[in-house]
Amino acid sequence: MNGIVLIIDDEKKICSLLSRIIELEGFKTLQANTGKEGLKLLKNNDISIVISDVKLPDVNGVAMVKDIKLLKPFVEIINLTAYGTISDGVLAIKNGAFDYLVKGDDNDKIIPLLYKAMDKANLQQRIFELEKSTSTKHSFASIIGQSKTLKVAIDLAKRVSKTDTTVLLLGETGTGKEVFAQSIHYESPRSAKPFVALNCSGFSPDLLESELFGYKAGAFTGANKDKKGLLEEANGGTLFLDEIGEMNLDLQAKLLRVLENQSFIKVGDTNTQQVDVRILAATNKDLKADAASGKFRSDLYYRLSVFTIVLPPLRERKVDIPALAQHYLTQFAVKANRPELKLDDKILNVFEKYNWKGNIRELKNVIERLVILSDGDSLNLSALPQEFFEFAPLENDFNLQQVEKQHIQKVLIHTKGNKTETSRLLGIGLTTLYRKIEEYGIAEFK
Repeated sequence: MNGIVLIIDDEKKICSLLSRIIELEGFKTLQANTGKEGLKLLKNNDISIVISDVKLPDVNGVAMVKDIKLLKPFVEIINLTAYGTISDGVLAIKNGAFDYLVKGDDNDKIIPLLYKAMDKANLQQRIFELEKSTSTKHSFASIIGQSKTLKVAIDLAKRVSKTDTTVLLLGETGTGKEVFAQSIHYESPRSAKPFVALNCSGFSPDLLESELFGYKAGAFTGANKDKKGLLEEANGGTLFLDEIGEMNLDLQAKLLRVLENQSFIKVGDTNTQQVDVRILAATNKDLKADAASGKFRSDLYYRLSVFTIVLPPLRERKVDIPALAQHYLTQFAVKANRPELKLDDKILNVFEKYNWKGNIRELKNVIERLVILSDGDSLNLSALPQEFFEFAPLENDFNLQQVEKQHIQKVLIHTKGNKTETSRLLGIGLTTLYRKIEEYGIAEFK
């Protein structure tokens, strides 16, 4: 079936005739004789196309185009009329109609037009679903965890998301600062506008200024044409500045101007430009201390920290580890075209003892590694990176080789991979250590 077409016409014979013609093409049809009846059917059915008469008993079909689009924006409308006028045709298209046909001229045109309208409706539907899924993907509901510290951060972020207030997100690397920034944006009144992210540590000062503000042609060698900066790209939406503590003092002064009056000057230009941008910033540094010592502008710090949210490190929310690990396990198993893998208690026990200096990002990377290196339907404990074996239980307490292998791994971790020191602590020769490393397949310490 090609889709559902709603026909609205007060002449029942025309409704029936159009319905038979359209159904021969493989479409399903619904019929209504008034605008009110048509809108009710539209609300309760997955309709893709509406073919509506202009003169209906209760409403003008051209005016009703707006009501249809408000109810279901992805539905396409074809207006039919016995007495076509140019002004009606123009207004119909302006209101959002796909096309406007005069009855009598529609015999050869209606079916080809219907297919074109259906193609557009299907595309609009896919875009609508994509935008819906994107919004859901970046909503606060997508943030995994039930720990108290995380709930406090989410509650603060939800409250501030409805405003235009500047937000400073603080937390260690890998705690999910960009995820929070995206959630704030997508649950704000700016959600339909762009979310643009910039990592301030990834550019030299000059290049960062060009990326942020853009430049005029001729501003420097190689600037052959005008370039939009990310401030312009984010106009109407949100600009997320990650690692804001890495921005140099000169550029901080220019950013302060944006925050104060929403204006900036492109590199190589003399004219001021206005933007409407919400700024979200993040850092793993102690900006307050940097501001006090002069490493960061204190006026910018106080402007950025109007509303501060501290994201907890993973070691302070270990209750969330099983849910996070399962989420990434499912994600990477699907990506690798693997059947569902099991997350056993031994690995979870190791995860709960580990310090997670890289936080959620490190957990994600470890799960990806386990999916790649594990065989069967369970994750292999032996596939964990070296640094985890300090916390790993023995898989078989009675297996001498297993005990020896794990002990060597723990000493290697202690010596940070120094094999001479490892052999000394173990009381064995260096040659013996190398042989056992090869025999047991112990990976190089990194």
